[in-house]
Amino acid sequence: MPDQLRIERSLSEPELGPRLLFFSGGTALNGIAQSLKRYTHNSVHLVTPFDSGGSSQALRKAFDMPAIGDLRSRLMALADETVLGHPDIFRLFTHRFEKGIRPDLLLSELDGLVGGTHPLVSAIEQPMRSLIVNQLTVFRDAKPDDFDLSGASVGNLILAGGYLSQQHQLEPIIFLVAKLVGVRGIVRAVVDDNLHLGAELDNGSRIIGQHLITGKEHAPLPSPIRRIFLNGDASRLAPASAIFSDRNANLVQTADLICFPPGSFYSSVLANLLPAGVGSAIAGRKVPKVYIPSLGHDPEAADLDVIGKVDKLVDAMRQDAGPKCPVPDLLNFVVLDEKTGESNKSVSARLLERGIMPIWGDLVSETSDPFYDPGQICDVLISLT
Repeated sequence: MPDQLRIERSLSEPELGPRLLFFSGGTALNGIAQSLKRYTHNSVHLVTPFDSGGSSQALRKAFDMPAIGDLRSRLMALADETVLGHPDIFRLFTHRFEKGIRPDLLLSELDGLVGGTHPLVSAIEQPMRSLIVNQLTVFRDAKPDDFDLSGASVGNLILAGGYLSQQHQLEPIIFLVAKLVGVRGIVRAVVDDNLHLGAELDNGSRIIGQHLITGKEHAPLPSPIRRIFLNGDASRLAPASAIFSDRNANLVQTADLICFPPGSFYSSVLANLLPAGVGSAIAGRKVPKVYIPSLGHDPEAADLDVIGKVDKLVDAMRQDAGPKCPVPDLLNFVVLDEKTGESNKSVSARLLERGIMPIWGDLVSETSDPFYDPGQICDVLISLT
């Protein structure tokens, strides 16, 4: 480790690279995803659509739809950045309406986008321009009069229009956008359902809404999280369930490696494991399964050390795979930076007791500090395939 032969082979022929599958949400993986394009064009990203904060919150409230911000962010991270990847479309999708501007001026800019006179749209060649304008037109015609465009991502608005025009389905518009920007891999929502994230705390209280759980947009939770669950309503307790689709399960069954990457522990990682069938699909695929804990402070999991997170991760998969499912069927490796501050010897011993192999490395560079160096993480994952 690292396996230079595997790395060089992937770098020389990324179109033939391994199928690394990530269960993730949020933006923590985006830097690694951007770097991963050098190694493989076949990575798979199953993303949580349960976000309820930021610009996703406004769209969810207006159209009663799943969150699309993290999906759009991952699509852009994996987009082909060469001329062949249509950089004009990339620029449009990453454009945001300016904050602090009068609503009538923002609406005028939206009309320019829809009418094709805005320079970001007029720069796009046909027929891609018409495809994009059609989705923006659906959004404009459906949006409430009081919808706030301030700070809104144009990419999110296009995805929202596509969702509305495709009978409230995410997959068709995600597929279209992936083709438009030349995504180097596969991006899908872990489920298409319009659900929210809930948390039951150790003090017995329940919190509804991902944005209230993360400890980023709002104050940290007053008590540790006991468990998370899916909820059918944004404002009241309405426990719900979801089923992992056969199409997504097939992606798991063809993966060369399964990774639980850095991100908010509950809302970005464990949330992916809530739909029925995810844990069983993971257990049924006999390939390396890797967990890369986030570096630094995670407000969601301030009470958990690395071993605590590993145990929670395994328990979450066992909720579906069965309580007696062997740990090695669910998790094989934990990748750790040598400077985490925890006792390397103690952590290694406790992981080995569970049948999990620790992989230690100097994974933070001067340019990436305080985060993982994306290239070094990619080297590790490619070496394990």
